[in-house]
Amino acid sequence: MLFNNRKQYSSWGQYPKLQQSGVIVPSWHQSALESVDRSNENSYLAYGKGRSYGDSCLNENGFIIDSSNLNHIQMFDMEKGILRCESGVTFDDILSLIVPHGWFLPVTPGTRFISVGGAVANDVHGKNHHKVGSFGNHIRTIELKRSDNTTILCSENENSNYFQATIGGLGLTGLITWVEFNLKKILNDSIYVQQKTFSSIHSFFDIDEDYNNEYTVAWIDTTSVGNKLGRGVYFAGEHAKAHPVSYSKNTTSCRNLSVPLNFPGFTLNKYTVKAFNQLYFYSHQKKSGESLSHYRPFFYPLDSVSNWNRIYGKRGFFQYQCVVPIQDGKEVVTEILRLVAKRGMASFLSVLKKFGNIPAAGLMSFPREGYTLALDFPNKGQKTLQFLEDLDKLVQSVNGAIYPAKDARMSPEIFAQSFPELENFKQYVDPAFSSSFWRRVVS
Repeated sequence: MLFNNRKQYSSWGQYPKLQQSGVIVPSWHQSALESVDRSNENSYLAYGKGRSYGDSCLNENGFIIDSSNLNHIQMFDMEKGILRCESGVTFDDILSLIVPHGWFLPVTPGTRFISVGGAVANDVHGKNHHKVGSFGNHIRTIELKRSDNTTILCSENENSNYFQATIGGLGLTGLITWVEFNLKKILNDSIYVQQKTFSSIHSFFDIDEDYNNEYTVAWIDTTSVGNKLGRGVYFAGEHAKAHPVSYSKNTTSCRNLSVPLNFPGFTLNKYTVKAFNQLYFYSHQKKSGESLSHYRPFFYPLDSVSNWNRIYGKRGFFQYQCVVPIQDGKEVVTEILRLVAKRGMASFLSVLKKFGNIPAAGLMSFPREGYTLALDFPNKGQKTLQFLEDLDKLVQSVNGAIYPAKDARMSPEIFAQSFPELENFKQYVDPAFSSSFWRRVVS
């Protein structure tokens, strides 16, 4: 069904603020593109839950295909651990179903409130990339609907070119209607967690070599300077193997807090962020050691705060995530943190981990071997934009890459450098599909 709807479909970073021309809300996947008018020059883009941070999920003056009604789970093989579902199903929906039966997602990012279609389009990664790769490495089959009314079944063995283009393809190869993927076997819903504070970025690199856990990630205090530059907290985890199975009675979505409206713009500044970071560091220093945790607080700590993105104010914020090669990567990460501290551009949420060397499944997949650093900055206009361009130069200097799902401002030049398969990918883009991001970075 087609609506000339003026509702604003926003991204999680609340920047940029763009308006679409209309919205298509299909009732189920077989009729998903029936409202597409192929006789005009309108562009179309699927929209899941809007958890991309920039404009890769936005389509200014074009049409949005809202996938929220494509929310059916079609098959769950409880013996083999295989699930097939429509693209609007969320990771939260899936976890509620599979965890009580002893299965888990093969890969998950830091929120469970994303759609499966979005997970494919951005080839999401998690704390276990060094062990199992990204989400695309676990996909069996994708059904893709093109604007010419054709349906393509994609897998490693069938239409493999479209399979590779669609994984990490930013939703541009057509409408992903359903996905089938492998699950991970678990014994219960608990995670065995080890956490340890480290005194500097150099200590992080040493610690990271010592841990071989399935899940690893570090929080970084970007307000620390001098010999404390880059101090933080290291988290390592494994699915608990103790018996008996101890599943929680309630595995549905659960949120404890909510941010009801946008905070004033002055709320997050270098002083408040510094105070928070010090509190966070020292509180976790006291908690250093081993513990048993439910999977939700380990994988999704921010999901307990609904609309946490509003703390950055109505101007929104920029999420900056890069990956730099192992060779020279330590120096670049250190220099980025030094520049953040020097400019007083304190990041409220800063995460660092190492990607493994498992080959990506998608032509445009972001994860690749190296160190990946994610930082967030309140939108302060040109000052912030110029700062991020300075970070780009550091990343470019070692042939690194920027993550499109987190981006709202990278140049066409750094996009092309980040994705060497760009020219190959273009031939699989559906001519009726586009996004504000795509038009910005591809001339």
